[in-house]
Amino acid sequence: MHTKFDRRAARDRRHRRVRKSVHGAAARPRLAVFRSLNHISAQLIDDSAGHTLAAASTHDADIRKELGGKGNATSSGAQVVGRVIAERARGAGVVKVVFDRGGYLYHGRVKALADAARQAGLEF
Repeated sequence: MHTKFDRRAARDRRHRRVRKSVHGAAARPRLAVFRSLNHISAQLIDDSAGHTLAAASTHDADIRKELGGKGNATSSGAQVVGRVIAERARGAGVVKVVFDRGGYLYHGRVKALADAARQAGLEF
């Protein structure tokens, strides 16, 4: 049931196009961002092994607590997720990553997450 302009299909096309060149490895995993209407999440993925090394989301209890119990995906929520994923990445021994915006525009919540991750020590 694809119409002429289907937002989900357009995002999937953009994501497939980006994933042709973005590949995560053990030395430099992929920082994949998923944004829904109410939440935002990020994962560090080693594509060569098919493993998730670290993850953070506004669904996490500690992040919800830090956001005052709301856990919604405002830009402040995205900043907290970016900082937490950077801390968990350093805990896993990862400093350099490849950023995968997931077909979303690099703007708003996605940009806030990326900037917070950079400030917390991730390099990309």
